[in-house]
Amino acid sequence: MAIAATISLRLTFPTRHSLTRRSLTSLRFFSSSSVQPSFLGLKTVALRNPNFRVSATSMSIEALEKEWKISFLDRKESGFLHFIKYHGLGNDFILVDNRDSTEPKVTPEQAVKLCDRNFGIGADGVIFAMPGINGIDYTMRIFNSDGSEPELCGNGVRCFARFIAELENLHGKQSFTVHTGAGLIVPEIQDDGKVKVDMGEPILKALDVPTKLSPNKDQSIVKSELNVDGISWNVTCVSMGNPHCVTFGTKEGQNLCKLTRRRPPS
Repeated sequence: MAIAATISLRLTFPTRHSLTRRSLTSLRFFSSSSVQPSFLGLKTVALRNPNFRVSATSMSIEALEKEWKISFLDRKESGFLHFIKYHGLGNDFILVDNRDSTEPKVTPEQAVKLCDRNFGIGADGVIFAMPGINGIDYTMRIFNSDGSEPELCGNGVRCFARFIAELENLHGKQSFTVHTGAGLIVPEIQDDGKVKVDMGEPILKALDVPTKLSPNKDQSIVKSELNVDGISWNVTCVSMGNPHCVTFGTKEGQNLCKLTRRRPPS
C-alpha cells in the first residue's frame, strides 16, 4: 500500500510541534504479487494532542487522478517533508526522498513521532533514499519506530526499490545497487512489478545475531526452548541485517496461530 502525501513538518521540533498531513492525494495498493494503482477519496479526519495536529482531506476520484499526474515528488516547497507510505507484507514504512543530502531529513527522535500510530503518520519505520557512495547507485537508511537504526530490512528494501522506481520513472525489468548497513544489496524489479532481493546468507551465530540466548547447536540457536509467560516455544535465532526470533510452534507441538510482537525491556 502506498500513500502519496504532503506534510508540514517543522524539523526543529520546538516545544510545540506541528505536523499536518495535507492534500492526501492518492492511495496505491499493492501486494507482494502485484502492484495496481487504486484511487480513493477520503473524508476529513483530524487528530489532536498538544504535540501534533494530523489531518487528511477528501478529494474526488477525478481530482485524485488529475493530481497524481503532477507528482508531489516534484514539489520542493521549503519547510515541507514529502513522503510516500508503502508496506511489504504488512510491514509499513514512510519513504522519504533524501537523494539531495547524505544526512537524513529527520532525526531519530522525529522519526519516533512520525511513526506514532495515534498522533503521527503511523509506521514501523522511516526509510531514506540517499545518494550512493563509491560508485553505488543509492544508499538506504532506516530509523525504526523506536528511533533505533537497523542495518537492513528485507521488506523495507523491497519498498525502497519500488520507491526508487517511482522517483526515477523506471519501467520494466530494472536493477540497481544499494548501500546498506549490512553491505551491498541489489534489488531487481521484475516485469510484473514484483521486487526480487538477494538478502545474502543468514547469520545464525548467536553472538552475531545478536542474542543473549545460549547456543544449543554449534554456536547457533536452532529450535531452542524459550519460555514466555509459562509457555515453552521452539525458537531459532537468525539475522538478515536485523535480529529475528523465529518460531513455528510450542515445545508441546502446538502450532503457532497468533504472533505477538513484544518489545524487549530497556
